[in-house]
This record gives sequence, C-alpha cells and structure tokens, in this order.
Amino acid sequence: MNGMIKMRILICDDDALIVEQLKKYCQDFFDKIHVTCPELVCFSDGETLLSDEGEKDILFLDIEMPGMNGIYVGKELKKHNENLIIFIVTSYSEYLDDAMRFHVFRYLSKPLDKPRFFRNMKDAVDLYNSMTAKIPIETKQGVHTLPASFIIAVEAHGRKVTVHTTQCDFESVHTMDYWERLLPKNRFFQTHRSFIINFEHVTDFDHTLVNMADNQIHAYLTKRKYSAFKEAYLLYLESTR
Repeated sequence: MNGMIKMRILICDDDALIVEQLKKYCQDFFDKIHVTCPELVCFSDGETLLSDEGEKDILFLDIEMPGMNGIYVGKELKKHNENLIIFIVTSYSEYLDDAMRFHVFRYLSKPLDKPRFFRNMKDAVDLYNSMTAKIPIETKQGVHTLPASFIIAVEAHGRKVTVHTTQCDFESVHTMDYWERLLPKNRFFQTHRSFIINFEHVTDFDHTLVNMADNQIHAYLTKRKYSAFKEAYLLYLESTR
C-alpha cells in the first residue's frame, strides 16, 4: 500500500495549461516515489490564494499574474508562515532578485523541464519531512513530543543533558550519543562534544562560537570542526532558499 505524506500543495498561475502541467508533474513525481499524491489545490490569482485559510506547505507561484503580482503574494504568505516552501514559476528572470529577498526555495523557468522539476521536488519533500518530523524528548517527568524545528540545541554539562527548545528547556534522560543518532543530519550538527545545534536557529558564528536564537544561546565550535560546520551550514541554507 502506498504511503501518504500529510501535505497540502498549492499552485497559483493564471495560465491554465501551466496549472495542468504542474498538477501532472506533481502526480507523476509522487507515483514515482510510490507515495499517494497529497492534496493539490489550484488558484488562478493571488487574491483567491491569500484568502485561502487552509494549510500551505508547498506553493508553485507565478510572478506575472493580473491583479496582485506573485512577489507581493509570496511576501505576504511568508509573513504568516516562514516554513512555506515556495517555488517561483516564471518566464522572466528579471524577477529573480525580488523573489530571492523573501527566501523562495527554487526558481522554475517556463517552459518547465520535467527532470529538473523532479530533482527540485525531491529536495522540497525532504525539507518538508525534516521540518515536520516529530522528536520525542524524554524527561524524568514524562515525554514531550515537538517538531524538530522547535529544537534550538542540545547541550551537555557534566552528566546533565538539556534540550533547548523554542518553548522551554527540557532535561533529557538520554545521552549526547543518543541525540546525535536521533536528530536529522541535514538540519543538526554536533559542533562540540557538549553541543548539537539546529542550523535553523543559527544567528551567526565565528571560529569558536555559534550564536543561536537571537544570541540567547551560545554553542562552542571546535576548531577542527569549523570547516565541516561551515560547509554543512551553507548547504543547509542552499536547500532552504
């Protein structure tokens, strides 16, 4: 039996042929990976898309539509959900700089190239899965399950292991080795024997420290790991553009 990814994919383009092509490519992609195609919702203009109240996980967005243009629509949607994965679909490369300012994921040019679409769609689904992965945090009091994106860093001091999250800190009953194995490698990195950090919450870093969550948490960075960390972090940024 095919698996199902609980995801909602939106297509917004005033060109009905492009909408049908994107729908077909999405269905073909999920057939290829043997997963039931998620919900696909189509819009022909930005106003209708903005008034939609459903979940938005992946969006294929045309730039040059009548009424509200795609740049405005994309910026508005990102304000409400920074994890929305946006593909810009356009024939005009001059919009690229504007689109990159609100962190679009990828840029697809018309006419659409199917192999390129499949490669980019695989990256988008991998990113979605790692963002929505639920992580159990076991403490002496019980188990708290949070999305991976809520975890800022895991820190060891002595025998105590603290999981810093966007909600609060939890004292884990597990070791650093356990956390290193559990956390998804494309989002987390062990910068030092005492720290595993989530790339999503990095503010900045130098050769010895990674500052996180608007400088509220500072993780040590071992000198010998600096190059590998920098490379992994830049790869992460590239995958979320």
